[in-house]
Formats: sequence, structure tokens, C-alpha cells
Amino acid sequence: MAMTFTQLALAAVLTEKLWESLKLIWEKKKLSIDRAGALVLGITIALGTGIDLFATVGLPINVPYLGLILTGIIISRGANFIHDLFKITEEVKIKRKAENGKTRCLPPQ
Repeated sequence: MAMTFTQLALAAVLTEKLWESLKLIWEKKKLSIDRAGALVLGITIALGTGIDLFATVGLPINVPYLGLILTGIIISRGANFIHDLFKITEEVKIKRKAENGKTRCLPPQ
């Protein structure tokens, strides 16, 4: 399957959000128990329910359970974070659809 520009943009956004989430576990040279706990709960919920954000946005991961684990990391950030993430992904999709909808006009002959 060839990757579309939209899928590439979504992969980039999700990668950045994952990294930002993981950085919060180790702050000020110590482990954040709150963030680590939220991370464990997020992963547990994603694994237990089968939530896979990557498959949902058209980026299925070929490694079993990896999509679920990465989704758990993302959902561990909470509702506001997820809302912002969906807003970004929706904007990317809308922009891409608008670009695909443009047609070239040929000069008159």
C-alpha cells in the first residue's frame, strides 16, 4: 500500500505527540509517578478495549499490539490532549481533501 500525503502528515503528528507524552515521565531529573501511572492506565485501557488510533486514522501498524500500546501512551495525556490531536488530524484531512478537489484548467485552444 502506498502512503498518501495525509497519512504521512498524520504519522508525523502522532510521532510528535508520542514523544511529547514520553518526555513527561522523566522531568527535573526524576520519575514523575503521576505521569507513569497515567501511562500504565492508558496502555491498560487501550489493550483491554482494543483501541487503536493508528488503525482508525488509516495507519495500521504491522507489529501486533504496538498500535494499541502507542494509542495507550497518547490517551494517557487525557481528554484535552486527545481533543487537540483530533483537531489537528481533522485539519490535515480537510486541507488534503481541498487540495485534491482543485482541478487544473487547461488554456483555451
